[in-house]
Amino acid sequence: MANANKTIFGIHDIEGVHDGAIVSEKLGTADDQHDMLRMGKIQKLRRNFGFFSIFGFSMILLSTWETQLGTAAFGLFNGGSAGLIYMYIATACGFSTVVLSMAEMGSMAPTAGGQYHWVSEFAPRRAQRFLSYVVGWLSVLGWQTGSAASAFLAGTEIQGLIALNYPDTYVFQRWHGTLLTIAVASVCCIFNTFFARKLPLVEGCILILHVLGFFAIMIPLLVLSPRRKAEAVFTDFNDNGWGSVGLSCLVGILTPTVSLLGSDAATHMSEELQHASATLPKAMIATIIFNGLFGFGMLLTFLFCLGNIEHVLATPTGYPFIQVFADGTQSIAAATGMTSIMIVLSTCCCMTNMATASRQLFAFARDHAIPYPEIFSTVKWEIPFNAIIFTLGVTSLLSLINIGSTVALNQIISLGVSALISSYIVSISCVCLKRLRKQALLKRHFSLGKYGLPLNITAVSFLLVVYIFSFFPAEPNPSPDHMNWSILIYGCVMIFSLVFFWVKGRHIYVGPVEYVRKDL
Repeated sequence: MANANKTIFGIHDIEGVHDGAIVSEKLGTADDQHDMLRMGKIQKLRRNFGFFSIFGFSMILLSTWETQLGTAAFGLFNGGSAGLIYMYIATACGFSTVVLSMAEMGSMAPTAGGQYHWVSEFAPRRAQRFLSYVVGWLSVLGWQTGSAASAFLAGTEIQGLIALNYPDTYVFQRWHGTLLTIAVASVCCIFNTFFARKLPLVEGCILILHVLGFFAIMIPLLVLSPRRKAEAVFTDFNDNGWGSVGLSCLVGILTPTVSLLGSDAATHMSEELQHASATLPKAMIATIIFNGLFGFGMLLTFLFCLGNIEHVLATPTGYPFIQVFADGTQSIAAATGMTSIMIVLSTCCCMTNMATASRQLFAFARDHAIPYPEIFSTVKWEIPFNAIIFTLGVTSLLSLINIGSTVALNQIISLGVSALISSYIVSISCVCLKRLRKQALLKRHFSLGKYGLPLNITAVSFLLVVYIFSFFPAEPNPSPDHMNWSILIYGCVMIFSLVFFWVKGRHIYVGPVEYVRKDL
């Protein structure tokens, strides 16, 4: 195949491709077959995703405006309403450079492996095997945790809705939230196994609900709720005892980060996507633009309709947005309907998270990088069945944190953020290094051209800041049950992976680059 044209920030055809024509649903286009052949992979999954369905998949997985509401309490405590606004803008700008960098890598090598495959191809020769192995474990940890976080969000939102409707009779217990989390995850697991072939169609339908739900919540709030003054919204900071407003805002960066995190999700579905090398970058970039705008619009609406912050943060529902719905509409029924939209979309987010997590685990097992790889790389009914069941198990185990901690959601989210951010930093740094050394990059449909190096450097710099603050607790000098223990789980997983690599992994794991055909 001929090299790609030097169009900047453009999607364009590679010469010799039959205009992206689909050969079959199983094999995809000529480009798809070429990419799989070059990477040394066998097509086992059905390519039943197109642009609209993968765009819907990515939009629902990020669920920016929904997640922004669900995690707003952390940002209100750390930074206040003004901190939330300015950190959202900064985070959206930072993640734009991350998405552009990863979209380019996805166009070079569209594989379910994502980051660990890219590192294996782009890292310096001597570091390829080890770095790709570590990044693979980080990606697995990040996406397994992401599935747990989205299930936990949906399950505890259901619990909050019960507390709203039965304030005098319902006794709020944390283990109730754990059971509801496991129930949500089980429903998502059933869908991902028995109805997997309907996933593209469902994602398109849910995308419509994602958009309509945005207006169904925003309009009633704007029409019915009393408004705060703009001066208060844009200037009300909260240092939460950190002794510095700037530091408090940086601690609160977790809220906008988790609502915009997951730009690599579509990548892990690329072996089920038609014309992946061209479609994938389009979907990733479109997702960050539209979800970013929706998230900012909902954030402003929420903050203008917030009312008394102390009253909202003390809500017995556990979620400030539920209290804002009830106070703004002055109707439990209306608040129930609006919250139900949130629960449905959070459940759908969990469904897409579970699909992504299972594909990432499947790809890593396919390269013999984890214990019992033959189990997790097994494909049944054209889906990674065992990987999906394992993801359900991990979600259930992580939900148990809620029984012993009052800040379980913060800990689960912190773990996922730190793991995924780590994988982004290493993979983008490898491409950045190749550009600094003036080394040729792979043929691709999407190129950053002369802007590639500054965008890569900006992305890595931003991610390093987020990585550091992802391990911070929700408040200074926390008690044990308020401490952020995510670093403990993060460290244990990394230690286990390194021990496994030394004992067995280094003898059987060679890295995806060893399967790549250099003559294509």
